[in-house]
Amino acid sequence: MFKEKLLKEKMTGILSLPREIALDMTMITLMGRGEVNIENYKTILEFTDIKIRLRTKEGDLEVVGERLKMSQATAENIVITGRIIGINFTG
Repeated sequence: MFKEKLLKEKMTGILSLPREIALDMTMITLMGRGEVNIENYKTILEFTDIKIRLRTKEGDLEVVGERLKMSQATAENIVITGRIIGINFTG
């Protein structure tokens, strides 16, 4: 498994591919305290107006805040709006 990951990383560099796409990594883009865009998540585990938990390849991701809403969601991308207080990886 480790050798496979190293090979993928080397090929990504040689082919000039974005790492997050080639390695299926989660990419998190925070825009101020009001919006977070999460790419390459697997599934939604919990959804309330104060906490949203997602499963990712790297583990569970928790967005904590106030008045949280999913303003956009596809199979690979989710946009969460509201007052973002924290983002944590768990598990």
